[in-house]
Amino acid sequence: MERVWRALDDGSRTALTSGLAPTDLQTLLLDVARSRAGRVVPARVVRRWREDRFVRPSAHDPRALSRLEARLWELLPGRFAGVELSPVAPLGTCSAVATVDQNQVVSTVRGSEVVSDPTNALAVEAAVRRSSGPRTGRVDLACVHRVLRAQRFDGPGRSAHFRLFALVSSARDRGSGTAQAEMLADHLRFWARVLDEFVPHLGPWLTFTGFGPSALAERFADTVHPAVAGSARVVELRADPARTQGAGYYDDAAIGLRARDGEEIDLGDGGTTDWTAKLLGDAKERCVTSCVSTERLLSLSEPRDPVGRP
Repeated sequence: MERVWRALDDGSRTALTSGLAPTDLQTLLLDVARSRAGRVVPARVVRRWREDRFVRPSAHDPRALSRLEARLWELLPGRFAGVELSPVAPLGTCSAVATVDQNQVVSTVRGSEVVSDPTNALAVEAAVRRSSGPRTGRVDLACVHRVLRAQRFDGPGRSAHFRLFALVSSARDRGSGTAQAEMLADHLRFWARVLDEFVPHLGPWLTFTGFGPSALAERFADTVHPAVAGSARVVELRADPARTQGAGYYDDAAIGLRARDGEEIDLGDGGTTDWTAKLLGDAKERCVTSCVSTERLLSLSEPRDPVGRP
C-alpha cells in the first residue's frame, strides 16, 4: 500500500483520507470510476466475469435454494420480523460495530459497503427500532441475504459470496444474564429444528461456550439448556468450554451449529454481542446474533421432494 501512496503527489494522502469533505471525496472517486469504466471494452468484461471471484455466479441451484430458505421461514417463530436488507450498508457498519478489518469488506465509492455480514446490518435496524419503541420490549429480526466478503477462503468450492440466514435479537438487561439467556434459547431452539429437519443423517449438535465466569454462563444450566432440551428429535445442546474462536467478537458467550461427515462441520455460529449497546450508547442493551449458510446447508441436506419433504 505504501508503494501506491508514494506514487502520488505530496499531500494526496491527507486530502484523500481526511482533507476532503465526504461529498467532495465521493465526487472525486465517482469521476475516477466513470473515467476508468469509459475505457473498458466488452472483451474485458467477459474476462473479468471468468476470472474475478467477486462476480462469478453461485454454483447452487436457485430453485432448490429458494425451497430450503422458504422452509426456514416456515420454521421460524412468528416473533421474528423479516427484513429485506439493502445490498449495501453505511461505510464502517462492520468495522465500527464489530471487530472486523475494513480490508475484509468490499467498500464502494459512495460512502457505503457491500453487506458482508447481515447480522451487523440487522443490529443497526434493531437499534433503530429499539430507539423508537418501548425500551422494555424486545426486537427480534431475521433475514436471508447474499453477502460478499473480500478475504480469500481456502478449499474447493468456496466462494467470495454466499447466502446467510441470520437472526438478531435485542432487549434491555434485566440482571443475572436473564435477557441474554432467553434470547439465546430462542435462537437455539430454532436452529435445533433446522438441523433436525435438514441434516439428521449427520448427527448434528449445538454448542454453548461461556467466555469466562459470568452470570450468563450460570444461566446455561438453569435456563438455556432446559429450554432447548427436547425441542428436536436428534439435536443435542452441548457445553463447549474449550472453544476460543470468536472470543473478543462475541462477548459473554458463543453458540455453534455442528455436524459430522467424516470430520466436524461448522454450519453456523452466533453469540452475545455489545453491538446495540454501542449503537444506542446504552450499556444496558443486550444483543444476540446467529446465522447459517443456506448454501452449505443445502449441499449437506438429505434429498428432498419439490415441496420440501424429506
